[in-house]
Amino acid sequence: MAVSFCGKRILLTRSNLLANQKRHGYIVLVPEIGEDLTERNPLVKSENGLPEFNSVTIEKCVGAIGQQAIAVEKGVKALEAKIEAEGAGALDVIKDVILPLESVGAPLETTWGVAKTLYLGNSSKMPTKSYLTIHERARGARRCKFNSLPINGALKQAIGSQKFPQEESRLINKYLLESKLNGIEVEGSGKQELKEVLEKLTQERSKFHGKREVAVKKFSQLIKDPALMQEFPPTLLQALAVDQSQVIKGPWKVTLQPYVVQKFLEYCPDRTHRWNLWQADTRKCSNHTDKALENSTHLEQIRALRKRQAKLLGYESFAHMSMETKMVGSIDTLRSTMGELLQYARPALEDEMASLEEFAVDHGFKAKLDVYDVPYWKRKQMAECHDFDKEALREYFPMPKVLNGLFKLAESLFDIKIVERTGVDTWHEDVKFFDIFNSSKGTEPIAGFYTDLYSREEEKISVAGNSGWMVGIVNKSIVAGDNPLAALICNFPAPLYGKPSLLSLDDVNILFHKFGHALQHLLTEMRYSELAGLSNVEWDAVEVSGHVLTHLLYDPDVIRSISSHYGTEQPLPDECIMAIQKNQKHLAGYSLCRELYFSNLDLDLHLTSDYWLDVVKNLYPQFHTFPLDKKDAHPCSMTTIFSGDWGAAYFSRLWSRMVAADVYSAFVEAKSKGQQSEAGRRFRETFLALGGGCHPSEVFRQFRGRDPSPKALLQNLGIYKPVHSTGGNPSASGSE
Repeated sequence: MAVSFCGKRILLTRSNLLANQKRHGYIVLVPEIGEDLTERNPLVKSENGLPEFNSVTIEKCVGAIGQQAIAVEKGVKALEAKIEAEGAGALDVIKDVILPLESVGAPLETTWGVAKTLYLGNSSKMPTKSYLTIHERARGARRCKFNSLPINGALKQAIGSQKFPQEESRLINKYLLESKLNGIEVEGSGKQELKEVLEKLTQERSKFHGKREVAVKKFSQLIKDPALMQEFPPTLLQALAVDQSQVIKGPWKVTLQPYVVQKFLEYCPDRTHRWNLWQADTRKCSNHTDKALENSTHLEQIRALRKRQAKLLGYESFAHMSMETKMVGSIDTLRSTMGELLQYARPALEDEMASLEEFAVDHGFKAKLDVYDVPYWKRKQMAECHDFDKEALREYFPMPKVLNGLFKLAESLFDIKIVERTGVDTWHEDVKFFDIFNSSKGTEPIAGFYTDLYSREEEKISVAGNSGWMVGIVNKSIVAGDNPLAALICNFPAPLYGKPSLLSLDDVNILFHKFGHALQHLLTEMRYSELAGLSNVEWDAVEVSGHVLTHLLYDPDVIRSISSHYGTEQPLPDECIMAIQKNQKHLAGYSLCRELYFSNLDLDLHLTSDYWLDVVKNLYPQFHTFPLDKKDAHPCSMTTIFSGDWGAAYFSRLWSRMVAADVYSAFVEAKSKGQQSEAGRRFRETFLALGGGCHPSEVFRQFRGRDPSPKALLQNLGIYKPVHSTGGNPSASGSE
């Protein structure tokens, strides 16, 4: 089961759910089955079909998931018996196999979605361990239909002998691919070996994650000098203060939490302190620090086990296996695209670093610029050269204005109407519910979503620096008669002292991105839950809709529509709008080179058997102007790749940004309101409607009439410079 987290699609697993969570005593788990349940879902109101969040309890969730999981497993066994008794050839696989699986699985998916929403929105009602019980039980039941040999055989026979419409063909192929990746085609001793490999892989990933967590918690630095903290914004001072009653006076505790490292390097004026934190961060989990916490051994084990897993499943490498679930399709295409991006990003990087060093020297910097100096001087250069002040901008982005403007933008582009509905059961008084209607037809809502936008420290799952979740509670399903239902759960500042919630530009970005993500879930027109919304969308295309909305955010008309001073209602000055747009392009070559480095590093580590440090030494100079520090061991703490689910997939975020920029260019090319509405209509009919029912490459072609090009992203970042050929042949990199 996947959710969207700060622009990334992740699987909720035991390792990432337990990360950074406080534990207080013990939680006694209730029995799995619970009391006998009625035929209808006990968590859903029969009159309006919405969850009864006011009366949902752990016992009800665990009881419902237990019975629904058993129902799914019994349904799979009944289908297997039917296939074996009647023969696969005698069955209509859609009517006799797919539809029964969809029907029996819908209640479980809803209960799982309700539990997930409570866990993220009010963890006092759904503690971590209780949610894990539900999560693991639901995952196990869901997996059984992909591990069934009779079902797999029936679908294989059908797809080989019949011609299906696109949606049904995509659905059957999803089942077959899921089954293949689960090892259903592995035979003989290989099946047992695959099981052992996966078990060892789970152990190694857990050890990698655990050591990284210990290393992060082990380091702390106490800062007592207020002069070092003068440039820090109040919200950051509050987060670092040891005593919340002494936020201004201090002391402040600096740790290796990623958000803290990022912000400290950005605001600390003292180079020695920046270096100290940076070197602690890049050397953690290596042989240069605590030997008991080194992750180099586990990193190499994970690589070897993933390679063996891929071989057993019939793939040349783990990276080749990864391509099965990616829009890009092949390693050659990915390499070519990243190479073209680097062709423009590297010269831009060199110019930017020269300019930044000159700026720093002009402002009293007396050393040679290094990588740990860049965040600080980047912020200073942006503030002075482009008159950009992050904190001052907050006053122009009050939550009610931003949210209303966002809804109106979606309504105008996608021909929908968003209407708040009151009297709905929610998990907190701040939560609101909205129905979505088609503007041009029908009077019944086609979807609905909850918004829970403000931070609640004691109730919400919160990771510093990450402020947004999009949870798909119910997938659209014609079979089950379900309309899509979602929740936007964020951690933005709560209204205080009569002031509305004031959002930073980063907050506004997150809100737009999460809402774009939600629209793909809510406006889907696929008939099957396994294809609806974000289900079955290739990993590197999942974030496209979110990125398109954030691109739209930077349009001057959109910025004006979502902003005004919270007190005076004065519009955002034009010079601030220009500064916001310049901020998007500031040091774009530097940022793009970093993304390209990590994407290539991840890919090479899963393609080759070379020692990880040799891979780093080979790649690093291609993407950086600074020398690699001899003790820099950053791969040893890259949990996203080695203990998370993004191995050989780190490039997915960059690929989705590239595709989204090309999609957005269609809106830029639209010169009139009518043309913009037409682009919005096409976007809804393709990316928002087709979900996982059509390969994203074909979805893009339907929207744009061609394959995606890196040119739009490069132009958006302001680093595209056409290459003019003198030999009569146009440069490949300078053409679409």
